Amino acid sequence: MRNRLLVIWLAFLALLCPLPSPAGEPPPIQKVFVLPIRSDISTPLVYVVRRGVKAAMDAKAQLLVVDMETDGGRVDAMVQIIESLNQFPGETVTYVNRKAFSAGAMIAVATQKIFMAPETVIGAAAPIMIAPGGAGVQEMPSTVEVKMTSAISAEVRTYAQKHGHNAEVVQAMIDKQTELVVDGHVLNPKGKILTLTNREAETEYGDPPKPLLSLGTVETLDGLLDRLGAARAEHITIQPTGAERLASWINALDWLWLIIGAAGIYIEFKTPGVILPGIVGLCGIALYFLGNYVAGLSGLEWAAIFLLGLILVGLELLAFPGTVALGVAGSLLMLISLVMALVDIYPGMPPLPSLPQLELPVKTLSYAGLGSLLAILALSRWLPRTSIYSVLVSHSASGTVSVAAESQKQASRVGDQGIALSVLRPGGKAQFGEEIVDVITEGEMLPRGTRVRIIAHSGREAIVAAVSG
Repeated sequence: MRNRLLVIWLAFLALLCPLPSPAGEPPPIQKVFVLPIRSDISTPLVYVVRRGVKAAMDAKAQLLVVDMETDGGRVDAMVQIIESLNQFPGETVTYVNRKAFSAGAMIAVATQKIFMAPETVIGAAAPIMIAPGGAGVQEMPSTVEVKMTSAISAEVRTYAQKHGHNAEVVQAMIDKQTELVVDGHVLNPKGKILTLTNREAETEYGDPPKPLLSLGTVETLDGLLDRLGAARAEHITIQPTGAERLASWINALDWLWLIIGAAGIYIEFKTPGVILPGIVGLCGIALYFLGNYVAGLSGLEWAAIFLLGLILVGLELLAFPGTVALGVAGSLLMLISLVMALVDIYPGMPPLPSLPQLELPVKTLSYAGLGSLLAILALSRWLPRTSIYSVLVSHSASGTVSVAAESQKQASRVGDQGIALSVLRPGGKAQFGEEIVDVITEGEMLPRGTRVRIIAHSGREAIVAAVSG
């Protein structure tokens, strides 16, 4: 009886704690993500790869396969794709489905394993310069060529050494001045750029023998997954969408959308009720967040945080003038959301960005901040003196009050003195007797509590000046 109870108890423990895989045997692959590269290496492709890598990490996939067929492309896009692939904690494999030229070959080298389909080629990775307007290949100045070749080859050799690829083979693919000699065989003479067929890439050299670059020729992608032990795993293929191509040009104008957003929101605060400037400003901000969301840099939660910050600032300016806490809290939320929308954070990474991750946000926000400051200063001085401003304000006024009656009321206020209820930057609010009025200075900033006098009107706002003495 006692032995039977012991057997039952051990069986129960075995169900709760399954035995580990035999020593040296990796656990079976449960999920595989496939990233097809079927176009030139460009910014939209960066977004597809980034989205795919983050999805694979979220799904805890063990294998990421790059299904490669490309003529190459931009170096900056290649670097970003390589950086994304190296964030993946599992195994990365490139399957050269037809060709992997130039930047495509370098991306392949940045993965842990390379396999090739029959009658495929890889190599010819020397940097080239495209003529303006895409009018073909342009001869690169010798100094520029040397510098670019040296920089690219050093970076790619680092990945080759990390993953056990032959760094000399990679160097010969990039630098035409490199002669590749293996086991006494000249595989690439000086003055030429190395390109390998699938048979050449899998040829073994050395003692012990080792493939030149490819671990073997496999007929199909399914055959490759079977060879990697992932035939029964769940396969998820990341497909590109039109949104990535749209986001590439939206993101190129990130700074402009922020300037439009700042200018539109400023005009809306100065002409409350007009609505149109506010809509334009919010559309600019929305394009900023939308582009970064599609690019895989951030989630929409940062757009919500920005909106919350904007509401707090609006409450401080319009409902509770002079309230410092609301304005400061709202401004901080808006600034943090604008920065984090550009920070590339992968699953499992610390939530706080590192200094390299802040490089892009700081540069973009610097351009946008300077442009927004200039735009707001120009609008604060120029807009109140234009007929456009009067038209905007008259449309926002209540229909029960005629323009003539409003003008008469404003004329009666000229010369009245009051107290600034908020800092006038240059706009804000001031109290005249029992009435609180929207005011604007002629450009100077006045502190809260300054005695001011109405000297004119611009639309619904009173133009004020500080009372001397």
